[in-house]
Amino acid sequence: MSFVEELAAAEIGATYNFYREGPRAGLLRRRLADYLETREHARFLLVGEAPGHRGARVSGLPFTSERQLTGSGPAEATATIVRAALEELELEPETLCWNVVPTHPGTETANRRPTAAEIAAGRPFLERLARGRRVIAIGRVAHAATGAAYVRHPSHGGAEEFRAGLLRFAAGGRPVRRFHAKNLERKTRRDPTPLVRR
Repeated sequence: MSFVEELAAAEIGATYNFYREGPRAGLLRRRLADYLETREHARFLLVGEAPGHRGARVSGLPFTSERQLTGSGPAEATATIVRAALEELELEPETLCWNVVPTHPGTETANRRPTAAEIAAGRPFLERLARGRRVIAIGRVAHAATGAAYVRHPSHGGAEEFRAGLLRFAAGGRPVRRFHAKNLERKTRRDPTPLVRR
C-alpha cells in the first residue's frame, strides 16, 4: 500500500480525512502523490499544525490553497505567505510541506486545535517524511510535537518573523527583495506557481 493510500485509509481521531471522503477525494490523492514525487529529494520538511479549512482541506496539499493551484476557489492567508516566502528565498523546490496532523480538525468553515491523540495518530506519517530531511516547525504546536527548529507561524502579523526564521535555518536562502505580506495576494493572482505537475 502506498503512502497516500495509507493516509486515505487512516482514522485520525475526529478529523476529516479529505483524501478518503468527499467528491474530490480522488483528485486530492492524485495531487498529493504528484507533490510527494516532485519533492522526493527535498532537503527541508516544513511542518505545520494541521490542514486549514480554506487550504489543504480543499486543495489536498499542505500550505496550499485551491486558488494557488487553479486560480479560483478559496484562498488561505497562511498558504499565500508560506509559498511566497519559499519562492522568494528560492527554497520552494527544496522544501516539502507537511502537517503534524495530516487530516483536518474542524468543519468546512472552521479550524480547531488538534488533540494530543490526533497528533499521536499523525506521527507515523510525519516520521516517514522526516527521514533524511531537516525539519522546521511552523508554530508552537508543531514545535512541541516535533522538537524541531521553531519558526513563528505567519498568521496574525507574523509574516516577517516567519520569513526571518526560514532565512536563519535554511542555508543558502537568499532574499531577493524585501518581503511585504500585504502584496502577497496580489502577486499570487498575477503569477501562480504550479506546485504539482499538470
